[in-house]
Amino acid sequence: MGNQESRCPRSQKHVHEVVGSTLYKSECNNCHNHRFATVSGEATQSGCSHIHDIEFRTDYADGHYHTFCGKSGPAVDVGGGKHVHYAKACTTAEDDHKHAFQVASLIEEPTEFECRD
Repeated sequence: MGNQESRCPRSQKHVHEVVGSTLYKSECNNCHNHRFATVSGEATQSGCSHIHDIEFRTDYADGHYHTFCGKSGPAVDVGGGKHVHYAKACTTAEDDHKHAFQVASLIEEPTEFECRD
């Protein structure tokens, strides 16, 4: 190994905004969903990519809220040197149910770009 450079690029520290909604509770006599917004944790190396910790508490709806604590998937290139992350999971159980959700993060540093004519 010695001075040989790694084939895996090193991730820089950055975060992503994560905004979404849960799926609706299936019994529609009590049909509801929840919204959430958070900022991910900093990037941590995962194989040849990186991931982020994601934690949130949903809005208060139908007399309760839910929480989530987990990780994003690896970086997905969206062009222009930018990337997003996906997450698909379930919230904690509250009021005898939980909600599934799937979300893509917003791009990192959305205002940092070069204008080209």
